[in-house]
Amino acid sequence: MPKHTIKTNAARLLDDLAIDYKILTYPVDPNNLVANTTADKLGLPHEQVFKTLVIRGDRNGICLAVVSANAQLNLKALAKLSGDRKMLPVALKEVQPLTGYIRGGVTALACKKNYPTYVDEWIEAYEQIAVSAGTRGAMLWLSPQDYISATQATVGAIAV
Repeated sequence: MPKHTIKTNAARLLDDLAIDYKILTYPVDPNNLVANTTADKLGLPHEQVFKTLVIRGDRNGICLAVVSANAQLNLKALAKLSGDRKMLPVALKEVQPLTGYIRGGVTALACKKNYPTYVDEWIEAYEQIAVSAGTRGAMLWLSPQDYISATQATVGAIAV
């Protein structure tokens, strides 16, 4: 396993699982944490960079939804997949207390609690994907299969 200069809890988890990854870094503008901008800074197609959203269901509580930078989460599709009737994004002020991560650095890897994670099926279209490393300015570059395995995610159609 290569020595990485940035060690986040997400990277440590991948190390513990012996999963191969690279860390991609980019300059952070705290006033623009949009995933598409991150993809542009990394020189990657928007479809290959994935963002993690924190969602609350009316029956099952908090879950994480992982969709590509250019996709919008379909809350109805996520509700169907999760067994909830209604789902809403959590308020920004709740994100860090729930996940341990700040906006722009949320990842399903080594989250404060192991929330159910739902990943859009398009993730499997790529050999490698970028997901947050658990801090602003750093993304993990790894195979979608390794990411799904590390998060124990459910894969389904949740983006439009």
